[in-house]
Amino acid sequence: MENYHELVEGVRSSFDTGKTKDIEWRIKQLKAFDRMLVENESTFVAALKTDLNKPLQESIMTEIDYLRNDIIAILRNIKTWTKDQKCEASPTSALDTAFIHPEPYGVALVIGAWNYPLQLSASPVLPAIAAGNCVIIKPSEISAATAQALADLVPKYLDNDCVKVVCGGVPETTELLKEKFDYIFYTGSTQVGRIIGTTAAAQLTPCTLELGGKSPTYIDDSGDLELKVKRLLWGKCNNSAQICVAPDYVLCTKEVEEKIIPIIKKLLVEFYGETPELSPDYCRIVSSRHFSRLSSMLAATQGNIVVGGASSEETRFMELAVLSGVGWDDATMQEEIFGPILPIINVESPDEAIKMINSRPKPLAMYVFTESKEVQAKFLNKTSSG
Repeated sequence: MENYHELVEGVRSSFDTGKTKDIEWRIKQLKAFDRMLVENESTFVAALKTDLNKPLQESIMTEIDYLRNDIIAILRNIKTWTKDQKCEASPTSALDTAFIHPEPYGVALVIGAWNYPLQLSASPVLPAIAAGNCVIIKPSEISAATAQALADLVPKYLDNDCVKVVCGGVPETTELLKEKFDYIFYTGSTQVGRIIGTTAAAQLTPCTLELGGKSPTYIDDSGDLELKVKRLLWGKCNNSAQICVAPDYVLCTKEVEEKIIPIIKKLLVEFYGETPELSPDYCRIVSSRHFSRLSSMLAATQGNIVVGGASSEETRFMELAVLSGVGWDDATMQEEIFGPILPIINVESPDEAIKMINSRPKPLAMYVFTESKEVQAKFLNKTSSG
């Protein structure tokens, strides 16, 4: 195992030289990152295909171009963001010149996630560099091909004294977290987030934890029902629902459920054909361990599979399984699903849906498909998500 103390202290020494405070240095690094994405697009696309069977369109749109758009926005604003900002003086400093001077934290640790292994490893790095920090990137070992691509390419494009990539699993991350950082950014599960938050708190290190949750979807029968279901399925099937903001479960009346199930069946064929396992546009579950977790959840449900449900352990293919007759105590409702299982829970009204949403932990996102302004206002004013 690499000597992480020496690695972190070496990066800190580079920060202490003050080179990252130069705005032109930051701009140069951001432009170099963009070149890395452009010149190695095929390498990243192949790595994402290996890790998740991610189709070309998703790889470009949600990973590579997502980051390139971030770089464009940062470069457009960096000189404004880094300027001193005038502010009003308080009575105790009335005779002074008061201003806010933006400055970097120092050495930041970015721990990426496996579901969008390029985007979620790199998107926090870009503003960290723009703010003048040195960065140590720890991509997820679960998406090993993308992690290796980053480890191979980042040193060829970015300042290797100030930006490092560390590969490895739990032991390596555990050792890395023993070091003192000035900021930690983590994307992933709530369980690991608690560990990282506790570790950061022990050293009074500021951190950002981007976690998940069970994001509800409410659907009524107003307006174009097929359009609503199409949007629901796009969010649920993208990346095989391995997304922190994927619709986790559906709340609707029994009458609406009976209308949307045939629409779901029809649209899935439109999306992926009669044999989705053969579709080049359908992702795979990232690992055997995650496949087993989802299979166990599906085996334990008290609901009925009314759409899909086919799977292959060998290829880690899992077709979207839509469940009817699900209660709040069902196995699928005890944790974030993070995969292609969609329970439908019947409610009698928007008010009942709101009451049940509010009785559970705050969701990361919420989707409300209704043409009723009154219903929209109820969800907006009486629930909280994010």
